[in-house]
Amino acid sequence: DRMIYLRNDKWWGIEQLGIKPTPKRIVYLTVSGNNVALGMIFKGELDISNFFLPGVPAVKAAYGIHTYFDGAPYMLSDNTAVLFLNNSRKPMDDVNFRKAVAWAINADDIVTRVFENQVIKSNPLGFLPIDAWMKYYDEQVVEQYSFKYDPSVSKKVLADAGYKDINGDGFVEAPDGSKIELSIIVPFGWTDWMESIKIIANNLKAVGINAKAEFPDYSRYQDELYGGRFDMAINNFNSNLSNTVWSYYYWLFWDIREQQTQGNYGKYNNPKAFELMQAFDRTPVDDYETGQKIMSELEELFLKEIPYVPLWFNGMWFQASTDVWTNWPSEHGPHYYPCTWNGKWQLGGIFMLTALEAK
Repeated sequence: DRMIYLRNDKWWGIEQLGIKPTPKRIVYLTVSGNNVALGMIFKGELDISNFFLPGVPAVKAAYGIHTYFDGAPYMLSDNTAVLFLNNSRKPMDDVNFRKAVAWAINADDIVTRVFENQVIKSNPLGFLPIDAWMKYYDEQVVEQYSFKYDPSVSKKVLADAGYKDINGDGFVEAPDGSKIELSIIVPFGWTDWMESIKIIANNLKAVGINAKAEFPDYSRYQDELYGGRFDMAINNFNSNLSNTVWSYYYWLFWDIREQQTQGNYGKYNNPKAFELMQAFDRTPVDDYETGQKIMSELEELFLKEIPYVPLWFNGMWFQASTDVWTNWPSEHGPHYYPCTWNGKWQLGGIFMLTALEAK
């Protein structure tokens, strides 16, 4: 039920970097669910948790739970949660339908009701709020082509594109008269995402789009996502924090294959987008002017086409107990990345261990 990592006192970083992890051992426990982890944090049985734990804002003061920020959003942003629309299926292949979906979703409601303000609503491009990405964020492009929650606009876009309720059941039919019945999928057990797509389904129903939330087990979710056998799905697999926004667009516009294992799960097919992404990749990082020009064009294309809908910045979930260890990362310092997930030690997790102080 656990793995134990022993500190290597011959680690090269001790000599080369002049740092040394404070704990001698790291014990990874197998925890069956979010609520179990929350109870263990309450009792001091976990020193650090990287779970999404509902209720933390309400109980952190009473139980002395440490988070990166003292108040909302409590967590750093780690990745962008995106609603993927299957562009290879009708009616998601219609840009007007995709625009109607984007205008229909109340992301603020998700942030408040589901995440208790532990996350931040995404900007229309899905750019993480870090300098390396936001320096390419073209405010003029966003202002001109952006979308926001407005059901009345969503309904108008649908009507203007020929989507009408023909049979009086409260849901629109496609311009050719065919019925529209869609599903939104997330893995079963991912409770925050499950609640989120319930809200999204209700948002879509409110503008006349017949959609329902479905929760396949993780293996089926992954199979349907990679194989393009879905209508809509939330995902964040490769939208992680990085030193270049290129990684985000590589994920969104990955070239179409039989299995979309690396991204572009909705099979959005636009050679121009891929061409711009490659041009940005070839641009030296110190040539900001050229990079910005390319990125502005890519951003305009994204907002005009809306192949996918950025929703919120998924949190770098982090809660800690101060019963045994102190000096955890925080907005006041030390400013390290407080994560034990696979691949995250390199982003600052090691430095977190070196800063810890035993009580």
